[in-house]
Amino acid sequence: MDLAIGELARRSGYAVQTLRYYEQIGLMPKPPRTSGGQRRYGEDLLHRLLFIRHARDLGFEIEDIRSLLDLAGRPDQSCASVDAIAKAHMVSIDGKIARLTALRAEVNRMLKACAKGRIAQCKVIDVLARHSD
Repeated sequence: MDLAIGELARRSGYAVQTLRYYEQIGLMPKPPRTSGGQRRYGEDLLHRLLFIRHARDLGFEIEDIRSLLDLAGRPDQSCASVDAIAKAHMVSIDGKIARLTALRAEVNRMLKACAKGRIAQCKVIDVLARHSD
């Protein structure tokens, strides 16, 4: 397979600018160029992009993805490092869930306190105004 950047972008679901950005930050290797200077991509780079997309969809940060890609290239090693990255990500997810749960409870509390009268007595506005100082 020998793809131009536009076709690679279409098949991977990324914008061309994103592919170029991934090349700039070293997440994707710079591909060979034709004699006319056009980038050409192989199937291995398409699979790499799909790996990156799936990892991003799962919320992994770029540096973790970089590490995971590096580790994926060393299949004979122990997966302890991969497990450590995934466990750290799980801790991060749990923290976000806890913050969102607290946020939901606070907004729900404000809504329940609302008397549904006039803005002057609105509990939501009152709470927000008190925390803006």
